[in-house]
Amino acid sequence: MKRRTFLTATGVTAAGLAMPSEAFAANTPKTLTRSLEDFQQAIDRAVPGSTVVLADGTYDVTSPIAITGKRGSRRRPITVRAESCGGVTLTGEQSFVLTGSSDLTISGFVFRQRTTLELPPDCRRIRLSHNDFQLADFEGLHWVMVRADHSTIVRNVWHGKSTLGIYLGIEGAGTSSMAQGVYVARNHFRDHTFAGDNGGEPIRLGVSPRALSHAGAVIELNLFGRANGDPEAISVKSSGNVIRRNTIRDSTGGIVLRHGNNNRVEGNYLLAGSNGIRIYGNDHLIVNNYLERIGSAGIVLGSGSVRDHFAGESAESRRGNDAPDRVRIGLNTVLDCNSAIVGESHRTLPPLDCAITDNLLMGDTGQLINMPYPDGIDFSGNLTWGAAADGNVPATRKDPRLAAGADGVRRLTEHSPARDAATRWYPGVETDLDGDQRHGRADVGADEYSKHRPAGSPLTAAEVGPHSS
Repeated sequence: MKRRTFLTATGVTAAGLAMPSEAFAANTPKTLTRSLEDFQQAIDRAVPGSTVVLADGTYDVTSPIAITGKRGSRRRPITVRAESCGGVTLTGEQSFVLTGSSDLTISGFVFRQRTTLELPPDCRRIRLSHNDFQLADFEGLHWVMVRADHSTIVRNVWHGKSTLGIYLGIEGAGTSSMAQGVYVARNHFRDHTFAGDNGGEPIRLGVSPRALSHAGAVIELNLFGRANGDPEAISVKSSGNVIRRNTIRDSTGGIVLRHGNNNRVEGNYLLAGSNGIRIYGNDHLIVNNYLERIGSAGIVLGSGSVRDHFAGESAESRRGNDAPDRVRIGLNTVLDCNSAIVGESHRTLPPLDCAITDNLLMGDTGQLINMPYPDGIDFSGNLTWGAAADGNVPATRKDPRLAAGADGVRRLTEHSPARDAATRWYPGVETDLDGDQRHGRADVGADEYSKHRPAGSPLTAAEVGPHSS
């Protein structure tokens, strides 16, 4: 079969995986303070390269800690931190209030405040790291809202919310723009138990009025556990983002491209949850993902109530589901879900010019593929197996000969018929789920066969959060 070009779905440049470590070492130049009054005064005096430290203890913040006009530099940021990681607990109405600041790190605190921690749009390059967020469990309270360009949110933990409200929101200035280049990595989002059906997302990347704004965010290497506050653990409502190498386990929430275009969802593990990956909008790439034991469908290619959002449309129209156009779903592994890849029929506008190719699909119940609008979709190279019926689109039925590794992930074995069986080229997809190189003709599914021990696995709690390294 002649191989066709598989178009990449986003122009986002991947952010590097290397993340600067925080300085809790004894030889770091610093000003140690032992009261909130002294802490505020030291912050007011801070200059590029300053490290201001608050001694371990619990502090009731009766007046906000103001960080106003504090501008470090990229080489010499200003650092505001706890004496030891997790050693300082901040209670009260608010903790830090930032204004007009940049190149600043807030690290090592335990936040127990009663209002949202805001990174406002007049700030830039703000870094939150190694913090513990469990704010007041008020109905509708969002815990952290990022509006500052090029913010970095790394190695924090969010936990213990039972009411409406999100853990981490990313928006921007005004009503239609998005913060640019936000990086979110190595965080632990767990134990959100809101029982409603909407509004309890761990991460919400935009809102519908901001859908057409190109954000360029990278959400990677985060762990979600028991994220049961919303069907969307990562809710994407903006454009031009990368969602990769995250692990969602034992959760109601999945990854949902609800609004926006040109997003890339790559190399994620979704395990033993209720929802998988659901897609609306245009020009997305869904590649190298591993989904196993999802209670509903592994991947849902949606239908639409509108065809293409546009600037100036009404709020009601913007809230509608944009029928997917030019979405590429390839090289994914979907195992033992209620169904593997499905469409929707309760909206009237079908997907157009989409491709579902070279996916490895296995199951023992129902149908593996069920597309009510198959005419707008190009199918090739999909490999199916198990007692489940193939469904209503073409597929090749062969035993892929998988074997589970020590991490429980089922990968290809040496004589699998999935090896070198891809029907398309995948420009820009250089590695598989584990980080192994894809050379020449790709193997079908998320795994490229290798004799070596896998370099990647689903994340564990020890690899994320404040006390990880």
